[in-house]
Amino acid sequence: MTAHFESVQNAAMYPDAFDVAAPEITFERNLWPRKLGLFVRNASAAEGAATDAALAIGLDAELDAGLEAKALTAPVRELAVGQFGFVPRWVKSASDAKLRATKMVNARSETVTTSNNFRDAWLAGQRCIVPMTAFFEDDWHSGKALPTRITRVDGKPMGVAGIWERWAKDGTEIISFTLLTVNANSHALLHRYQQSGNEKRMPVILGEGAYGAWLHTKPEKAREFMRAYSAQLLTANPVERK
Repeated sequence: MTAHFESVQNAAMYPDAFDVAAPEITFERNLWPRKLGLFVRNASAAEGAATDAALAIGLDAELDAGLEAKALTAPVRELAVGQFGFVPRWVKSASDAKLRATKMVNARSETVTTSNNFRDAWLAGQRCIVPMTAFFEDDWHSGKALPTRITRVDGKPMGVAGIWERWAKDGTEIISFTLLTVNANSHALLHRYQQSGNEKRMPVILGEGAYGAWLHTKPEKAREFMRAYSAQLLTANPVERK
């Protein structure tokens, strides 16, 4: 499970890498569950999560077609602030949301369309891109967890596929996101990490040319983006303990 990543700290990188306005404030470098971070989303999906969910399951095909045409002619991305750790719409209270968020930092790509936790956001087209410079996995070969920092070989920021949600109740609103993951048992690099005996997972790292399509394609087509990133394009380095 990827529960720790490093946010993109250089504001100037956001317009160039993700085609969004540079953030006005800087968030923490190290993102852990329930910390606030930045993600990129389809601006039209943010206009109303509940309405988009209804459209995605076909309650108003005519309006759905109109929104799709609008997205194709003038897709707009925006940078949003959210909690790392997903809060589903059905959660009943803020205290329950607090407990569940730490367990929902990842969503399995194989079950995201059927999971009670993530299905509504997926069908509503609430996909996002999470900018990061690195993510961390534990190396257990010594018998103890050794944090390892994984980055792109070329040093460029990564855009990881995710989904986001808006939860609101009794005057409290939580915008949250989670990272989508795929199986990494056969991945030349990531199979080395995480505990032995468990299925190995890795976040879905998108190619830069796929960002727009990922945000704006139909839900049934979005599954095609769920692929492991090439091991040759990644590098891993143990984190020095101080």
